[in-house]
Amino acid sequence: MNPLSVSYFNATSSMVLSSTLRFSTSFLLRQQHHRHSLLFASSRRFLSVPPQPPPPTRLSKDKDGDRNGTLAAVSNDMGTGRIVPVELHEEMTGSYITYSMSVLLGRALPDVRDGLKPVHRRILFAMHELGLASRKPFKKCARVVGEVLGKFHPHGDTAVYDSLVRMAQDFSLRYPLIQGHGNFGSVDADPAAAMRYTECRLEALSEAMLLADLEQDTVNYVPNFDGSQKEPSLLPARLPNLLLNGSSGIAVGMATNIPPHNLGELVDVLCALIHNPEATLQELLEYMPGPDFPTGGLIMGNLGILDAYRTGRGRITVRGKTDVELVDSKTKRMAVIIKEIPYQTNKSLLVEKIAELVENKVFPYKSNSIKTWHGFVCVDADVSMALAREERLVYASMVYLDQSLEGFLRGRPEGEIEFHPHVSSYKQSLDGISDIRDESDRSGMRIVIELKRAADPSIIVNNLYRLTALQSSFSCNMVCILDGQPKQMGLKEVLQAFLDFRCSVVERRARFKLSQMQERKHTVEGIMTGLDNMDRVIQIIREASSNATASASLRNEFKLSEKQAEAILDMNLRRLTMLERKKFADESKILTEHILKLEELLSSRKNILQLIEQEAIELKNRFSSPRRSMLEDSDSGQLEDIDVIPNEEMLLAISEKGYVKRMKPNTFNLQNRGTIGKSVGKLRVNDAMSDFIVCRAHDHVLYFSDRGIVYSARAYKIPECSRTAAGTPLVQILSLSDGERITSIIPVSDFVEEQFLIMLTVNGYIKKVSLNLFSAIRSTGIIAIQLVPGDELKWVRCCTNDDLVAMASQNGMVILSLCDVVRSLGRNTRGAVAMRLKEGDKVACMDIIPAAVRKGLEGVSKDPQSNVKGSNGPWLLFVSESGYGKRVPLSSFRQLPLNRVGLIGYKFASEDRLAAVFVVDGESDEQVVLVSQSGTVNRIKVRDISIQSRYARGVILMRLEYAGKIQSASLISATEPELDEQESGNVSLAA
Repeated sequence: MNPLSVSYFNATSSMVLSSTLRFSTSFLLRQQHHRHSLLFASSRRFLSVPPQPPPPTRLSKDKDGDRNGTLAAVSNDMGTGRIVPVELHEEMTGSYITYSMSVLLGRALPDVRDGLKPVHRRILFAMHELGLASRKPFKKCARVVGEVLGKFHPHGDTAVYDSLVRMAQDFSLRYPLIQGHGNFGSVDADPAAAMRYTECRLEALSEAMLLADLEQDTVNYVPNFDGSQKEPSLLPARLPNLLLNGSSGIAVGMATNIPPHNLGELVDVLCALIHNPEATLQELLEYMPGPDFPTGGLIMGNLGILDAYRTGRGRITVRGKTDVELVDSKTKRMAVIIKEIPYQTNKSLLVEKIAELVENKVFPYKSNSIKTWHGFVCVDADVSMALAREERLVYASMVYLDQSLEGFLRGRPEGEIEFHPHVSSYKQSLDGISDIRDESDRSGMRIVIELKRAADPSIIVNNLYRLTALQSSFSCNMVCILDGQPKQMGLKEVLQAFLDFRCSVVERRARFKLSQMQERKHTVEGIMTGLDNMDRVIQIIREASSNATASASLRNEFKLSEKQAEAILDMNLRRLTMLERKKFADESKILTEHILKLEELLSSRKNILQLIEQEAIELKNRFSSPRRSMLEDSDSGQLEDIDVIPNEEMLLAISEKGYVKRMKPNTFNLQNRGTIGKSVGKLRVNDAMSDFIVCRAHDHVLYFSDRGIVYSARAYKIPECSRTAAGTPLVQILSLSDGERITSIIPVSDFVEEQFLIMLTVNGYIKKVSLNLFSAIRSTGIIAIQLVPGDELKWVRCCTNDDLVAMASQNGMVILSLCDVVRSLGRNTRGAVAMRLKEGDKVACMDIIPAAVRKGLEGVSKDPQSNVKGSNGPWLLFVSESGYGKRVPLSSFRQLPLNRVGLIGYKFASEDRLAAVFVVDGESDEQVVLVSQSGTVNRIKVRDISIQSRYARGVILMRLEYAGKIQSASLISATEPELDEQESGNVSLAA
C-alpha cells in the first residue's frame, strides 16, 4: 500500500462527504472538540486527538502484516489524550445526519405552525423591528437585508434578498407578505432590480396575521447565531400560512411543495374543523375544494387533490385559461387568447415554445438520430424513450418505431406504414397558427395566437395543452416541520397541528394579559386606598425622613404592598381631585371585568377555539378575495387522444390468432354476388379472420375472450394501417393470458341502462347482463360469464327486453325467443340452457331481432311454407361455411321457449355447416360482408340474395374454391352513394 499522509483539522473545519470512500495517497482526518481523538485501528477504525497542537506522530503498520490497509496514528504523549475508537461508516452516517437535519430544520423546510422558513421569519421580524409597518414610508431593501444578515441570518445577501423579493411578488404568493416598491421581477422570469434600488415595507396582512401578538409572550425567543440578540422561534400566526401561501424547498433527502389556497375558503375549513373535530376529508372539501394559485388557471379534476389532502402527496393538473375571439369578420379568422397560465410557468418561454413548435415542426432532436422512410420520419428506440419523457408526444408526419419494427417495415411495399402498438398513432401539429403576439400589460395577461382560416380552435387549444406548458402538473409534497422533525402531512393533520399551536398562542397571550391586568388592578386598588385616606397619607409622607421611610410607613399603616406604596408616592397633586378618584374606580371595574373574561377564556378549550374562530373571521372580512383558480369537473386533467381525434367511422378486423387492425371505411367496395372478393390483408401462417365490425373512433370496444373475460379499449387505440398490413397483436393492446383468444367484439357508444348484453356459449348456455356493469373495466379485464370446463364464450350481442334473440346451431336448427324471457343476471354467473343440442351439434351463431321488427310479425300465419316468395320481410339471412346463403321470412319461425331443439332453418348438404345468421329488413339497403379463412373479403347487397324456404340450400354468395370456408360475416348499412371503380369489383364500404 502507498504511504498515507495524515492531516489534522480544527473543530470548525467543514465535513467532507463522499458517496464512495477509498484509501488513496492522502487521507484527511477531521477532529471535533472533546469528541474525536487519535487514529487507531483494528479493522478500518478512526481515532482522533484532542484539540491541542498535535504531538509528533509516526505511521505504523500492524506487526502481523498489512491487515487490509488499516492505519494507526500513534502519539508520543499518550497520557495527555483520550483514545476513542470510531467506525468509519458510523462516523460518516452520524455526521451526515447532523448536517442534513441542520439543513432541514434551519433552511429548507417550513414549520407547520407559522408556515415560514427561518429566512422568511427573520426577514419579517427584522422589518417589524425596523418599524416598517404598512402605513409607514418605504425603506431600501438593502437596509432590510443588512439588518437580517447582521443580526439573524448569516447566509449571504443573495439568499435573503431573493426570499424578500419572492414574498413581494403577487404571482409567486397568493397573498404577498411584503409590499414592494420598484422592480420586483415579472412572470416572464425577469430578475428584480438590485437591492439598492428597490424599497419595501410590510403588508397589512402580515401585521394582522403574523406579527400582531408578538410582544405578548406568545412565542419563545431564542439567541441568534452569535448570542447578541434574541429572535422568535416562531411567529404567532392567526391563520395557517403554510396552506395560505404554500411553500417549496429542497432539503437533503427530501423536498416540499405545498400549493397556496384562498383565504376565505381556508378560514371556512378551519372553522368547520373547530366545530367538528371528527370531520372527514370529504366534509372539509365542501369548504375548501382545492388550491387557489396566484396566476389563476383551471384545475382539472379532484383526484390529485384528494391524494394530496389525504396522504400529503398528489399531482394536480393545471391548465391556462383560453378564449376564442373573432379576429376578422370577413375572412372569419379566429384567434386563441391565453388570459391565464399555470402556476410557476414562465410566460416568455411559453410564447417562445409555441413559436418554436410552429416554425420547427415540433421535432427537437438531433438529425443524426432521425431516419426517413417512405415520406415518414422514423426514430430508434432511444429517441422514442426520450420522447416518452417529453410527455410521450407524437408529432406531425412522424412515426416512432423501435428497431425491430423498423427492420420489418424496411421491406414493405411503397406507400404503406404500420405503427408501433405502444405509441399513439394519431397525428398532431401546430400548423394552424399564423401569428403569435404577447399583448400583456398592467391590466392583465393576454397572449394572442391567430389561427389560419381552416384551423379548428379546439384542436389548436388541445395541442397547446399537450405540447406546451399551457398545461402542467403541480406535484404536491406536503412535508413540513412538526415537533422538530420533518413529516409528510395531509390537510386535516396540518389544520389540526395549527389549531393546537394557535390554542397555545391564545392561552399564552391570555395569561400574559391576565398577569398585566392583575398587576394593574392591584396598583389601582392601592391608589384608591391612598385617595380614601389622603390626609393621613400626606401626614405620613411629611413626617418621613426619606422615600424609603415613607414607603415603609404607608405599607405598615394601610397594609399595602411595595408596588402600591410606590404608586402612591409617585402620584401628582393634580390627581388628588374627586374626578381622578372616579377614574380610578371606573378603571378598577373595567379591569375586574376583563380579568373575569380572561379567566373564563382560560377555563375551557372550547372558549379558546371560539376566539380563534372569531379572529380568523375578522381576517377573512378584511383580506379575503375571490378565487382565481377555477375547478373543472374532470376525471383527469391529462389530455387524451380522444380530445384531438375526430369521431369518424372505421373498420375493425380481428383474426383467430389475435391480430387486429383498424382501416378506413372506404377500404372495401361493393361487389356483385358470386364474386371472389378482395383480400383483407396478409395473415400469419395458419391464421384466419375471426370478426369484422364497423364502429366509430370514440366507441368503447368490448373484447370478450373464450374464457369469459371482457376487456375494454377505445377504438382509436388500435393502430390504423392499410388493407394489406398484417395488423397488431391484441396482446400488445390488452392484458391477455397465455392461450386466451378474443371471440367477440362489441362497440358501445353509450352505456345505457335499458340495454343489455346477451351472451351465448358454444355448449348452448345463454345469459343476459346489464350493459352498465361493463362501463368500468380495469386493464386486466373482468369476468363476464362463468364457464364450465370444456365450454367457451363465443357470441355477445346488445339487446333490450323487447327484442327477440335468434339462435342457430351448426346443423341449421333455429330458436326464436323473447329477450325478456332470459333473466338478467350478474357478471359472475353461468346462465341457463339456450338450446338442446343433438350429439355432435354446436351453437353456430346468434343475432338480435329489434322490437320494431318483432311487433310487425304479430298475426302472421304459422304455416312455414306460406307466402315465401311474396314476403316483404323481415328475413333471417343464412350464410353457410361453403359460401352459400339465402333469406328465409322471419314469419316462417315461431317463438319457442329456451331449452328446446328448435326448428329447421337450413337444410345442409354433407360436410356443410352454418356460419352465420342475421336478421335483415327489406326496406333498408343493407349489405353483408363475408370474410374467408384466408382473409378474403366480399361485400354483397342483401336484396341480391334469393328468398327461399327453410328447407332450401340457398345460392352461391362467395366462391371459395381456393379460399377455404367462410370464417366471419358482418351486416352493415350503406349510408353513402356507390362510387365508380377504377379497379374491377371495388366500391366503398360504409357502416
